[in-house]
Amino acid sequence: MNFQALFEPRTMAVIGVSLSNDRHPGNVIYNKNHHRYPLQVFPVNPHGGVFQGETVFTHVAEIPQKVDLAVIAVRAEHVPSVLSDCIQAGAGGAVVISGGFAESGRKNLQDQIAFLAREANFPFIGPNSLGIYSPSHVDTFFLPSERMVRPNLGNVAMVSQSGGILVDQMVKFAAEGVGLSLAVSIGNKALIKELDLLHYLARDTETKVIAFYVEGFGKNEGREFVVAAGQCSKPVIVLKAGKSPGGSRAISSHTASLAGDYETFSAILSQYGVVEAKNEFELVSFCESLSSYDRTIEGRIGIVTGSGGHGALAVDVCADHGLSVPTLSHQVQEELRESLSPSVRAIASIGNPVDLTGSGVDEDFIAATSCLSKASEIDCIIVLLLPYAPGITSDLGARLSQIHQRTGKPLVAYVPHVEKYRMLIEGFELNRVPVSPSIEGAVLMADAMRRCQPC
Repeated sequence: MNFQALFEPRTMAVIGVSLSNDRHPGNVIYNKNHHRYPLQVFPVNPHGGVFQGETVFTHVAEIPQKVDLAVIAVRAEHVPSVLSDCIQAGAGGAVVISGGFAESGRKNLQDQIAFLAREANFPFIGPNSLGIYSPSHVDTFFLPSERMVRPNLGNVAMVSQSGGILVDQMVKFAAEGVGLSLAVSIGNKALIKELDLLHYLARDTETKVIAFYVEGFGKNEGREFVVAAGQCSKPVIVLKAGKSPGGSRAISSHTASLAGDYETFSAILSQYGVVEAKNEFELVSFCESLSSYDRTIEGRIGIVTGSGGHGALAVDVCADHGLSVPTLSHQVQEELRESLSPSVRAIASIGNPVDLTGSGVDEDFIAATSCLSKASEIDCIIVLLLPYAPGITSDLGARLSQIHQRTGKPLVAYVPHVEKYRMLIEGFELNRVPVSPSIEGAVLMADAMRRCQPC
């Protein structure tokens, strides 16, 4: 199947636009795409009429242009006939927003639309989904524009069975500066499933990292997906729901998926080098890290800090995640001490963590980070910055980023995320160095590089 019409449409029909209810999902989708995106949008309703000065077509076949993408927002029992109309009219693909299929006990109805589409080689997303957010191309989410938080254009693609989880992750991505290449809510995934989108995204030149929120799989789907993810040349991150009996029951009522044996699934992910995020917080950290760095690491961490307490906490978190914080060799320690400013040289602790104390200035952080970037016993550096220390300026993020650009050694930063420190944070982000608002998040970014190993 060709997915280009789904993700880069030039024309779109919204089937189910209401002439009496402006809050109808079809109306929301029509309005945002008509006003915000570079594609022609046609309203469709079997009663015809006029909507916002535009002709309302009674069927897709009446539209004078070929429709790339049809968004179907009608009652579930009408979806088969509408889908048939789209296929007969030569549409390129569809998003089925409508619910009321397998998740509510109507599996036969869901099987019917899947059969129709499969026979015609006609791609569709859904049903029971939000559909597609393709930056600068299309947005089929039935959420008002003023309520949407849109991450910047980037290189992370996310596929989710849950529309709510997907939108929530987009909010978190935007807050952390993680850019999206594509977001797809697959809902009940009657036709297009995770494996199909994995194959597509593996070839997509705009995508560098592929993230999945997974609730469950059909028979044999899970193993096929994990094997393909392990063979993918791009990092694949999976967040799995249904780890508990209660979670499994909730999944069944949500998208009618089988949650399966979580422990087995988790073990297979690890076996094939697929990164598993345990929660939403880890998912964001992993995506930010792996979208910045291509390389994998052994997990030997060098820590540079202006606070001994922060350094100690970071060591504990590293230990919790199986990362080591090795004591620096005598030679590296000597080089490091000599590079520090005289006022800090006598009081700094340089074994690892490298504690520059509250007296450390920009030049000390630069000297310590430069030294660790050349040390063979360290393969990733975590810098813990406390911007309220008097010797640190807002230029430090950009200056530390230049060290990574020269040496190639991965660098991760912790900076409290408040508006007052925005310029410091942007100095890192604009140079593609990931920044976390928490120590644990910074450690997780390093951990992602260790865990993303080829199988």
